[in-house]
Amino acid sequence: MAKVKLNSILKEVHGRVGDIVFRQSHTGEMSITKLPDMSNVEWSEAQKAHCQRFEQTVAYAKAAMAEPKVRRKYEKEAAKKNKRPFDLAVSDYFKGRNLLEV
Repeated sequence: MAKVKLNSILKEVHGRVGDIVFRQSHTGEMSITKLPDMSNVEWSEAQKAHCQRFEQTVAYAKAAMAEPKVRRKYEKEAAKKNKRPFDLAVSDYFKGRNLLEV
């Protein structure tokens, strides 16, 4: 993998230029990838169902982060595990653990 050091003129790069995608992870590492061509992909029913479930999962995680009491629980647990609270909320929803219903 190539490494890029940004100088004082160019401090931040993110987004898409043509078919090249610039991303920065939550740890601060920059990655540059080619945008995949998904135009000819035919999704199976299982893949469509998983995509729909993931949309529900992200909606849950956003709602959990908007609820102060639930967010504090996730922040506390995330600090112990060195993870992000949003990622723990996504993981919990996939495991069937919904703190918003408690």
